[in-house]
Amino acid sequence: MRGLIGSLWNEPRAPGAPRRGWRDWALVAGVVAAALLEGALRPDLPSRPLSVAVTAGLAPLLLWRRGKPLLMLALAFAVTSAASLATGGRDVETYTLAFVLILVYAVFRWGSGREALTGLALGLAAVGLSAAQGRLEPADLVGALAVMSAALGLGGATRFRAGARLRELDRVKLLEREQLARELHDLVAHHVSAMAIRAQAGLAAAAAAQPDAAADALRVIEAEASRTLAEMRTMVHVLRRNEPAELTPGKQLADLAELAGRARVGPAVDVEIDGDVAGVPPPVGAAIYRIAQESVTNARRHARHATRIEVRVTADDAAVRLRVSDDGDGVVARQISAAGYGLIGMIERAGLLGGTCEAGPNPGRGWTVTAVLPRTGAAT
Repeated sequence: MRGLIGSLWNEPRAPGAPRRGWRDWALVAGVVAAALLEGALRPDLPSRPLSVAVTAGLAPLLLWRRGKPLLMLALAFAVTSAASLATGGRDVETYTLAFVLILVYAVFRWGSGREALTGLALGLAAVGLSAAQGRLEPADLVGALAVMSAALGLGGATRFRAGARLRELDRVKLLEREQLARELHDLVAHHVSAMAIRAQAGLAAAAAAQPDAAADALRVIEAEASRTLAEMRTMVHVLRRNEPAELTPGKQLADLAELAGRARVGPAVDVEIDGDVAGVPPPVGAAIYRIAQESVTNARRHARHATRIEVRVTADDAAVRLRVSDDGDGVVARQISAAGYGLIGMIERAGLLGGTCEAGPNPGRGWTVTAVLPRTGAAT
């Protein structure tokens, strides 16, 4: 038990707290409006002006519930307890004051371990003070503890779920880095082997007094070395940025034809490639293929009543552009699935190569994924 408490005490704050936005201001406005409405319509409200003033005055604490959760909760408990003491122990709490449970939730969701345990102690002290002042009957005391425990449990569960997602992302990144390391080994081994063979041929040509053949071998060695260095820079650039990407050289633009045709279940896929794609670097071609493959898979899975999926690739001297669109329904399902790892992976793969990737519904019906990658790949 001591080890568990110590581990919780040393727990840092949860990362990724969202910034204050219009929803927070709307929440505060709603609480203030509810407090005023309760003050006007509730006939049995004790100490009406003070109760409404306390509730409305505490509402702005919600704006700082993520950045300073323990302080906001402590202020709420302090103000309500002081107001009760000022009125001789009378209850000055409104029904609207239940929003304090949001502050209780925030302590366990966003606070550190110290803040969470301290907030728990403050909550128990506030409930105990209310019971000591006679404002809570034994049955109500049990209910208050149950409601507070539910808020704490919800905050902890949400925090655990978010942490599990972050750990899963870290696991995916580790797997991607391992795959990239293998690819780097294969690329270097392939090109170095080619350089070694050409070097042996050049030495043999030089020994046989064939300068043209020796020069040709040296030119091939130079080209292979330049290509190897460029691909190594791309891979190492990705590894240093600590971002996942799929740059597998095994699949290229020419392999997009594998996606064409009609599956046993689902719409037909039409693939069209325009422009000069012969000189597209392997990392760019692999990224285009992976994004197209993921987009087609998502369309077949989520595009209800779709009859056709179009894959269009155009290449010029500056960029390679991909467009995958369908004519199906199921926009809501795909908006939900867009928050998963598939779209995140596509965006990261494109970003690592200096490009962009976007996905969204069409004006009429259907869904479209677009990607634009520089022909030369990411700058190193």
